[in-house]
Amino acid sequence: MTDILQLYPPSPQKLPLKHLYLSLNLHKQAAPSELLIYANYIASVDGRISLRDAESGEFMVPASIANKRDWRLYQELAAQADVMITSARYFRQLAKGKAQDLLPVGTSPEYADLANWRRQQGLNKQPDVVVISNSLDIPFEALAQLEDRRVIICTSEEANQQKINQLQSLGISVLIAGNQQVEGKRLKKLLIQQEYRSAYMIAGPEIHRTLLNAKVLDRLFLTSRLNLLAGDAFHTILNGDIQQPAELELLSLYLDKSSPLKQIFAQYTLTRTEK
Repeated sequence: MTDILQLYPPSPQKLPLKHLYLSLNLHKQAAPSELLIYANYIASVDGRISLRDAESGEFMVPASIANKRDWRLYQELAAQADVMITSARYFRQLAKGKAQDLLPVGTSPEYADLANWRRQQGLNKQPDVVVISNSLDIPFEALAQLEDRRVIICTSEEANQQKINQLQSLGISVLIAGNQQVEGKRLKKLLIQQEYRSAYMIAGPEIHRTLLNAKVLDRLFLTSRLNLLAGDAFHTILNGDIQQPAELELLSLYLDKSSPLKQIFAQYTLTRTEK
């Protein structure tokens, strides 16, 4: 069903949702010895990506914005990644049964085309995973669920050595990517040394800010669910301060006209004069 209307670049054509993002071939966009890093969020029009759950106190993606059509594009972006960048918080949620799902690419039949696509492209069955954590407060049992791929922990020089030793005893690589905290430029350099070409960041606003301040984030994908949520305890795609405004250039914009769901899919590149 062609229920996606292309708004930018201007075009009268209507498109199917399936393979809307897969056709970008993000795994081939980086220059030699370089790395393309891209991020993805879904938010309400008033900017909420998560709200605090009254019972658990956890910040969760609201059911009123989460949907299978956006999740399909989330999976397509994952399919193009050599490695996924996430946080220790995801694994703490996973251990509590609060995570949205196990890290993609999904193994259900509806995502079989993505698994086949990765195989045709010569990519590993699943993207590797890099976990950013200064505290190393990561439940081991949650990490064990990713036995089908390589897991790397990136931390700082001030990290607890005993926790590092515990992780390494489990066969998990631990790399130092900063002094007091993980630094964006050192992280990117380490990923390039690991011969990754495409990295998909699916963490929260803190890691987003780290990448933006270091000017190493290349693209931002943002789904805007056309509703308003309000609420005082929430997260947006970027919290805290950044060193200077991050300028964006719109690459593509689509309106999802599927009824009753209404949302906009936007792709931006970050404009800058230096890496």
